[in-house]
Amino acid sequence: MLKLRPATLADVPTLKAWDQEPHVISATTDDPDADNAFEGIVWEDEIAAGSDVSRYYVAELDGRPIGAMQVIDPHLEPTHYWGDIAPNLRAVDIWIGAPADLGQGHGEEMMRQALALCFADEAVTAVIIDPLASNTRAHKFYQRIGFKPIGRRLFNGEDDCLVHELTRADWRSALSAK
Repeated sequence: MLKLRPATLADVPTLKAWDQEPHVISATTDDPDADNAFEGIVWEDEIAAGSDVSRYYVAELDGRPIGAMQVIDPHLEPTHYWGDIAPNLRAVDIWIGAPADLGQGHGEEMMRQALALCFADEAVTAVIIDPLASNTRAHKFYQRIGFKPIGRRLFNGEDDCLVHELTRADWRSALSAK
């Protein structure tokens, strides 16, 4: 059974290893020379700084870590990565760690649980994501879950992304259709 739990400092070695996986790197940057996915992140600091504004989660399958995700409040997070953005949103980043765990439906289950977590806060109106515009596989994945593309955007002056959104109403509609 897959379950999400808050990341702890004990997860740092695993996160560092996944940070160097080629499939994780290619999902986060178009730079062919990148050595890691999350350039400049100090995992110990990221995990220790977890709060209601930004928190990392680890997905475990029968107690074995297989993936990670970050859930942030893009309106309140201190780097202002999303710029001037409305309140009551959540932004999610997700990745599967080891290549052997790809393509088995784990990402969809991780997103299902993350969306339930995000929308458990009645104030949250939508969840947004920012896959690279070049990552068409991610676009198909998110659209299959119910996200809708809302426009292209350049982040940090270099990350060309196709932003997607899943509103609370669309999420509820998808739940009731199942």
